[in-house]
Amino acid sequence: MSDLVPATGGGAAARTDGDNRYKSVQQKLKALGHAMDLATNELQTLQRDMETNARRAEGLAVDIANAELDRTFVEMTNQVSVALGGAAIEVKKLHETAQEVSGQAHDTRRTHARLYEGLDDIRSSRKERTPRPGFLVR
Repeated sequence: MSDLVPATGGGAAARTDGDNRYKSVQQKLKALGHAMDLATNELQTLQRDMETNARRAEGLAVDIANAELDRTFVEMTNQVSVALGGAAIEVKKLHETAQEVSGQAHDTRRTHARLYEGLDDIRSSRKERTPRPGFLVR
């Protein structure tokens, strides 16, 4: 039997509102990166557990064959082993994709900060209100 337990404290989905202010975008990118980091860790654990269970099922199939039980049980247990192995390969691909998205979220957050943090500091520190985007464009 598997020891997998659903995670309840995982990262919540980032809000998708229309708030595109600097600090809001930074917070959303941080939340996305954190959620993807958590997903990466969980996927890695899932992959490892699936591989372990696939090896156990394969060993069980050998034990069933050695016990000279009905061939049907050996075949079904082998099929479970192959299915778990295939699923583990797909989880590995998903894990790699999650790692890539996590890295891109962190890179995007740093780039966004580099490009817009100075502007946000200027806009946040002055008393006068700033016109809405597009106000000066005709």
